Amino acid sequence: MCFHPAICIRVLIIFTTLSILNCYYDALENQINYMATKIYTKTGDQGETALFGGKRLMKDHQRIEAYGTVDELNSYIGLLRDCLESKRERSVLKQVQDLLFTIGSNLAMDPEKDFKLPGLLPADIELLETEIDLMNENLPELKHFILPGGHTTVSFCHIARCVCRRAERRVVTLEQIGSVTPTIIQFLNRLSDYLFILARKITQDKGGEEVRWQARDSD
Repeated sequence: MCFHPAICIRVLIIFTTLSILNCYYDALENQINYMATKIYTKTGDQGETALFGGKRLMKDHQRIEAYGTVDELNSYIGLLRDCLESKRERSVLKQVQDLLFTIGSNLAMDPEKDFKLPGLLPADIELLETEIDLMNENLPELKHFILPGGHTTVSFCHIARCVCRRAERRVVTLEQIGSVTPTIIQFLNRLSDYLFILARKITQDKGGEEVRWQARDSD
């Protein structure tokens, strides 16, 4: 069987191109696998880390403390979310986790660089305020101080609240030496309020009793 020379050349070109592409994709796959498995870089072995933009700071710098604590908070929110059964509460906490990641990204950005990153909106704060008001409608009036406890999930909620307060303090400290978007502090402040009310609601939903603080007699 004979083929026209031009056809043979075209077929040869096609097979050669496919062979090159196959080698390229194999190399690309190997590179992706390498990047996915290369967890350690050794660039932080001297106590430094890099911001978005390349600027390096010591790991105890106020900016690193700020977004590191937000990351810690996000982890506790994830733990709390895994303990809840309510679809609504789980959905709200998932949105909170997404927003906390956005906050961390903004705090990890080199303030001297002009990056365009997603930010927080007033609606994000209003979401928490709406949820606080809805939960508070069905809760008994607060007439005493409450201690963390009463149920494991309630305790997790209070831990998340305390870490949230610490994250807020770290961001306030950072604001004194650098630029911080005001809505970040507002969101963290409202989130700690949300977590306090959520802890009360969880106690009610589980039929538990709030652990009241009992002052020692002054005598």
